Amino acid sequence: MKRFVAAFLFCVAAIATAQDLRPAFLLTGAASREGQDLSGQWTYSKDLYRTGLNDINGWVAKSRMQRYRDIDVAALEARGGTDFFEFDMDRSAQMTIPGAWNAATPELRYYDGLVWFQRKFTARPPQGGRSFLRFEAVNYRAHVYLNGKEVGKHEGGFTPFVLEVTEALRTGDNRLTVGVDSTHDAQSIPTFITDWDLYGGITRPVRLVHTPATFIDDAMLTLQPDGCIAGEVVLQGAAVAGQKITVAIGTLATAAATTDAKGRATFAIPAPATLERWSPEHPKLYDVRFSAAGDTVRDRIGLRTIAVKGSQILLNGQPVFLRGISLHEEEFGANPARNMTEQAARALLGEIKHGLHGNYVRLSHYPHSETTIRLADEMGLLVWSEIPVYWTVDWENPEVLRKALAMQAETIYRDRNRASVVLWSVGNETPVSAARTAFHGAMADNVRALDPTRLVTAALLVERHKTDGEDVTAIRDPLVDKLDVLAVNTYAGWYGNDTLAALPGLQWQVPADRPLILSEFGADALAGYRHDGMKKFTEEYQAAYYRSTLAMAEKIPTLRGLSPWILKDFRSPRREHPVFQNGWNRKGLLSETGVRKEAFGVLADYYRRKADR
Repeated sequence: MKRFVAAFLFCVAAIATAQDLRPAFLLTGAASREGQDLSGQWTYSKDLYRTGLNDINGWVAKSRMQRYRDIDVAALEARGGTDFFEFDMDRSAQMTIPGAWNAATPELRYYDGLVWFQRKFTARPPQGGRSFLRFEAVNYRAHVYLNGKEVGKHEGGFTPFVLEVTEALRTGDNRLTVGVDSTHDAQSIPTFITDWDLYGGITRPVRLVHTPATFIDDAMLTLQPDGCIAGEVVLQGAAVAGQKITVAIGTLATAAATTDAKGRATFAIPAPATLERWSPEHPKLYDVRFSAAGDTVRDRIGLRTIAVKGSQILLNGQPVFLRGISLHEEEFGANPARNMTEQAARALLGEIKHGLHGNYVRLSHYPHSETTIRLADEMGLLVWSEIPVYWTVDWENPEVLRKALAMQAETIYRDRNRASVVLWSVGNETPVSAARTAFHGAMADNVRALDPTRLVTAALLVERHKTDGEDVTAIRDPLVDKLDVLAVNTYAGWYGNDTLAALPGLQWQVPADRPLILSEFGADALAGYRHDGMKKFTEEYQAAYYRSTLAMAEKIPTLRGLSPWILKDFRSPRREHPVFQNGWNRKGLLSETGVRKEAFGVLADYYRRKADR
């Protein structure tokens, strides 16, 4: 039976790939296009019983409940008559978008369900052109209506989606309504069991974007291992075939190609001798211009290679040690709204780059904002990126696998041009079974099909067993055969019975032919709580934990990187100690407001020494 499940899931993956996981529209380079930002004040209306979508017994919602209707409720009420309404989006309370509703008002702090949002705006669509709405992220399901017409749906809380609204958009006043459902279940990704706050809402920017009738939908550029600069341009529209495309990479090089019948063109040119390769020490970005069919998009792209050779990770052909830390997408502050502005992202990444002397960040446990990724490009931080296939997943459900593959594809298509992204992870701390391994294996195959230029990893669990009377920590996971870089989460000295004094002597048994990253390790500490007795939750204990764990790590011969858990304290409803936690995971080296704990200095000193070697 187990073999059947594994074979079935692999067949599902092959079918999904054959049907092409590329979203209908990508709008790569949307930020450089004509359009308007729809951020700002939106009205909202709670709908815990989902009456705006369905009536009892699954019937169509009653008209008096349909919050997406393109009507002026106040004007209709003033007329009188037998009709009445149980909503009015125009007169509802307001909320700043982007941002999670959990931070907006105390009554929404733990709200989990459906909320309707509305934004009125004025538009001037181009004559003969096309118009799109691009959402950077809506958590978790989105139902989108423009001027009372449904224009699309999306599932997945951390990836962008694009909806064409050419026919629904009006010249002049428009009414955009979005139903956002934050509920998770056994078939969602992630499920309802996590160790972070799932939040809810329109958490990243929304833009109205205008394009010509035939336009550049996707444009990609990368430095291949063979030294060639390769790229791809994909057009959308009625006149995509036989179009000349040109690419200008700053003053470095130019290229030209012609689209095929489906509007796709590829090119490859030898890398010029003057090419400056992107690295954390020299994060060179080129201003790249893609042109075709009278359309132009611009991007800032770094060119570098990443590979493994034996137990080494090679950046631009040279061994690199990943000096990093893990990070959740929460800005500094006592009431984070997951509104990752450039200022907020720069403050977090700056602590890693300059405070910790880091060159790497694990963006956990989901795709982080485009703002964060682009700043990693600019500042020079290598990135581990993952989708939230985390802990519990319905491994044997082919629809859930298809959902994971689609979410993974959305992430890869979004970030293929980001030099900082070097590791695609296919899972975090998932218990071994045949169905689970087949699921992750399909994800790894999907990554290689969509983006063979980056490395595949996963955060695995380890096992402890006795060898010659000694405790040995080992990786016994069949998924290792699918991975370029091995990674494990270990919390010896915090969870379990190991003393801190025992950590440096712990024995590790890991494959010798591949690099290893300690993707997580950490201990909780409440900022400012100090005690000479080395009690848990004190800054002293956390600092001692880091010293002992780093001493242990130094003895692992294939170790090529670290991303301890975690940069700063973050919201987690499962952490409810009334003195030390109160809904916060306290494993941060910084408090939620940015106060450095003692362990911050321990890791910073270690990384400074590593960088000087």
